[in-house]
Amino acid sequence: MPTFAAFSLAAALAAAPAAAPDTLEQRVAACLACHSVKPRGDAYFPRIAGKPAGYLYNQLRNFRDGRRHYPMMTYMVAHLPDAYLREIADYFAAQHPPYAEAAAGSGSHADATQLARGEALVRQGDPAKQIPACVACHGTALTGVEPATPGLLGLPSDYINAQFGNWKNKTRRAAAPDCMADIAARLSEADVASVSAWLSKQPPDANARPAASLPAPLPIACGSAPAAAAGGTPGSAK
Repeated sequence: MPTFAAFSLAAALAAAPAAAPDTLEQRVAACLACHSVKPRGDAYFPRIAGKPAGYLYNQLRNFRDGRRHYPMMTYMVAHLPDAYLREIADYFAAQHPPYAEAAAGSGSHADATQLARGEALVRQGDPAKQIPACVACHGTALTGVEPATPGLLGLPSDYINAQFGNWKNKTRRAAAPDCMADIAARLSEADVASVSAWLSKQPPDANARPAASLPAPLPIACGSAPAAAAGGTPGSAK
């Protein structure tokens, strides 16, 4: 006759949750808590879905190897090998959800003069300050360039401002030569605010994808895309 203990064990087994499927999506569930592939706006956790895989891989390595500093990210990737980081990067690069509506207030305090300055910097740069146009590296549509240059649309102005601040303060770095750190150092705070305000007001196209290549070599040496700076295909990610 079955004992009370046997009944208890059977009940416990019946109530036990089924094992989670061993899929990459399940493994990156912790990433999805902040970097959801569903459309949503957030000033501090950027949309990484659809960005070039080489760019995402570089950033994961930067967090792991101490070039970027955010405790939660460092903790999550500290012990992951390169091959696993590439898998994570490939997963997010393949996601293309609709964009969330721009966060309320994103760039809303900019006046016409500030927005005009932002657009000029994005499209033409400032030769007098040796600041290249954003489109010269991030693509004419600002949707990024394969394999390692991110798009700039769909990001709130607060996030863009914060990243420029990190480059200026040297708390965000990349493979040398660190082109974005050099550019950030040449931009005034007013220029940063103008660029972020203009970019945050541009409606992204959910059907757009990163460009396959740039029409010309990068205007500045960039360690994350060395072949592009040398005049080749945008490069092997470091």
